[in-house]
Amino acid sequence: MDESTLPVVYLGILVALLLGASVVLVRQIIKTRRLENTLSRLQSKLTREKGTAQEYYELGGILLDKKLYTQAIAQFQKALKSKDLKGAENIAIIYNALGFSYAAQEQYDLAIRQYKEALEQTPGYVTALNNLAFAYEKKQLVAQALETYEEALKHEPKNSTAKRRSDSLRKRFAPSA
Repeated sequence: MDESTLPVVYLGILVALLLGASVVLVRQIIKTRRLENTLSRLQSKLTREKGTAQEYYELGGILLDKKLYTQAIAQFQKALKSKDLKGAENIAIIYNALGFSYAAQEQYDLAIRQYKEALEQTPGYVTALNNLAFAYEKKQLVAQALETYEEALKHEPKNSTAKRRSDSLRKRFAPSA
């Protein structure tokens, strides 16, 4: 390679990196704008009139992403009270999100209650099982956590989270010989 082409190669690499970074940045801006528009639209609509369970859930999900847990909890509770909420699976998803909101605030007792409610609605709901086991872990309830991860594995044997966490718990708390 000639000495005069080396700067051109470096410049080409720099331009390619800058172009790649620009594309990522523009995509993130578009995604954020879309999310903010949805947030604004839903907040505006729901302050003027009653919404559907889907709208309350969607707003709660956005607030959860923004780490506004208390506000998300209020929206999920409104979704659960909504008259148009139908289907045990839909109800379970909302209870799971509500539990996640409580867990994010380190209110594990309330989170556990919500995850159990989700599982009453839809037994074998693997995401709720994983979340429940995690909350048990945080409460230092190792036996219940391990049992719950095992339950998740019964329903979804390839569940990497449950597999990894149950193996970790077994290793950490196995009796020393």
